[in-house]
Amino acid sequence: MIAFTVVSLAVLVVASFALSPPCRYLWPIVVVAFIVYPYTKRFTVLCHYALGLTDGLAPAAAWVAVTGSISWAPVLLFLAVGLWVGGFDVIYGIFDLEFDRREGVRSIAAAWGERVALAVAAVSHALAAVLLAWTGLILGLGAIYLIGVVLVAALLAWSHFDIARRGLARVGMGFMTVNGAVGIVYAAVVIVAVLAR
Repeated sequence: MIAFTVVSLAVLVVASFALSPPCRYLWPIVVVAFIVYPYTKRFTVLCHYALGLTDGLAPAAAWVAVTGSISWAPVLLFLAVGLWVGGFDVIYGIFDLEFDRREGVRSIAAAWGERVALAVAAVSHALAAVLLAWTGLILGLGAIYLIGVVLVAALLAWSHFDIARRGLARVGMGFMTVNGAVGIVYAAVVIVAVLAR
């Protein structure tokens, strides 16, 4: 495991130096995020968003790698992904509620219960959709993109509607399928919107 980690880190550093100049200096942020995130479960209920923002580094880093610059669009994508993934992780944490309380693992569900966790996740997903729409407006991606964001928002809303209708126990991990679908739909919409410009 140590050898694999060292080799992976070496590949990351070499790749960073082969990309745009800012990547040569920013790669430690990604490494620190991946190292710190698992430990956030021990000291903050915001651990869900530590995970989400760690994932959100991917589109932001890709932007910097390609353009060599930072602007509002990648920052908004970073935050949108953080809220999207973090919201799903808040729901996921409900399944571990009893274990987390017993073992002292922090989560929104363990701290405030299932109802609050579901409300926080819903607000997170609504804000994620707003940030995705704002990104499209800044980049001038047009109507196709905004229609796609409406589809993404509908998928996110469906998870919450389905849980409210059937209960989390009956939905089970099915809400994670919607999470995967959101990523696929969003990627497809971005590709189509960019090609249509």
